[in-house]
Amino acid sequence: MAKKIEMTNGNLVVPDEPIVCLLHGDGTGPEIVASAVGVLEAAVAKSYDNQRRIHWLKLLAGQAAAETGDDLLPEKTLQAIREHIVALKGPMTTPVGAGYRSVNVAMRQKLDLYACIRPVKHYRGVPSPVSHPEKLDVVIFRENTEDVYSGIEFEAKSKEACRVLDTLKQLGANLPRDSAVGIKPVSKVACERLVARAVRYAIATGRKRITLVHKGNIMKYTEGAFRTWGYAVAREILGDNMVTVDQVGPDRFPPQGKILVQDKIADAMFQDLLLRPQWHEIIATTNLNGDYISDAAAAQVGGLGLAPGANIGDNAAVFEATHGSAPHYAGQDKVNPTSVILSGVMMLDHMGWTKAARVVEKALEATIAKGIVTYDLARQMENATKVSCSGFGQALQKTIQEV
Repeated sequence: MAKKIEMTNGNLVVPDEPIVCLLHGDGTGPEIVASAVGVLEAAVAKSYDNQRRIHWLKLLAGQAAAETGDDLLPEKTLQAIREHIVALKGPMTTPVGAGYRSVNVAMRQKLDLYACIRPVKHYRGVPSPVSHPEKLDVVIFRENTEDVYSGIEFEAKSKEACRVLDTLKQLGANLPRDSAVGIKPVSKVACERLVARAVRYAIATGRKRITLVHKGNIMKYTEGAFRTWGYAVAREILGDNMVTVDQVGPDRFPPQGKILVQDKIADAMFQDLLLRPQWHEIIATTNLNGDYISDAAAAQVGGLGLAPGANIGDNAAVFEATHGSAPHYAGQDKVNPTSVILSGVMMLDHMGWTKAARVVEKALEATIAKGIVTYDLARQMENATKVSCSGFGQALQKTIQEV
């Protein structure tokens, strides 16, 4: 019988037949989400001898909601996610330069999904542009509610922009009158809760290195404050179990029972991802930095088509593909569904259904090892068997029965 997931004392209570929200998304979203749902259902059935089952509650947002005459992000959709706590979501289209603001960003802010969590690791057999992609195994915690994504900006020469420019001039910043103006808020509370979640994740998973990534050498009172507040909350949680760079050797591996907390300037972090990925296990950073860094890291292990993501707050969690909706491929049954499949793996782990999560990962590696891949990987591999989006999902389901 279908039952709601509940939250008790900050912990999920998941029944054997939970109701999980499902948003198919725009563009290629319906295709990749359908493929992912089939794979997740097969893994759950196999792992728990058909004693567990997910009941999907289909919700509308984005273009699908607009086509019904509703808002792009209906309040009833938000309320359903609040009520049922866990959701799996396809990508949604965001116009560039004009039009409505991002539905994805609005959902994160309205549900207070303050931590964007993106694990990046290499799966055997996936083509990579780097020599040793297996050295990169990092979980990125990106602050999800503020920074330049807060949406506080004013068009050049608008009366609002002029008022802001006048105020800035009074404060000693004389900017050109044709400047567009954007505001970058970075609050203590948002930084602390993001870093605290990253630290608790390190403790829970046995990871030993946390890197605070910032641009505090230039933006001292926003990015620099993130660094300061991050170190403080890490010390508060870890106490004597925290060590810094000056206390460890050149390999930056902390002593037994300790966790290293270090920081890195954002531009230098891109170099480290390539040259010294083994120095970093968990990255905590501000919103825009996290967007750039997670995409760059994903490129080293096969691209965004294989990069999962979760947006998690204290009261709800939405798991989604990290790439866009690719509307030019919509309806072609072509694109790689792995990003949303692996986001589903994160969802299963979040629910405590780890056995099913591991079955999906093993089936993914086994299927790729057979050379069965979608077009994006097939063009980089020799003797690959190119399959459609749905065909890849079917191949995974078949492999699951063999795992």
